[in-house]
Amino acid sequence: MSDLKNAFCEACQADAPKVTDEELALFMKQLPDWAVIAEPVNGTQVLQLKRVFKFKNFKEAMAFSNRLAELAEAEGHHPGIFTEWGKVTVTWWSHSIKGLHKNDFVMAVKTDELFA
Repeated sequence: MSDLKNAFCEACQADAPKVTDEELALFMKQLPDWAVIAEPVNGTQVLQLKRVFKFKNFKEAMAFSNRLAELAEAEGHHPGIFTEWGKVTVTWWSHSIKGLHKNDFVMAVKTDELFA
């Protein structure tokens, strides 16, 4: 499987394939700080990637959130971003397929790079 750091988001349509269990296992090896969670969306459990990033204060958390928003806008793929004092919770999933696509993993890697 390709290295996520060198991948780019691709257009994701409603008929795009969700990641397979094998792909999920391979991708997660590249994202050790992320968790796969199932969240209810319109009565259906949807797999999502989630990570909490810690900061010294609200200002740093907000600055990270803004950098992530700029990245998301540039890539055309948008996360859930919950900013609080000292932390930012980020979730990635593909709304069009109601689950996880390779794009979500690519963006999780890019999110980690913003934090580094």
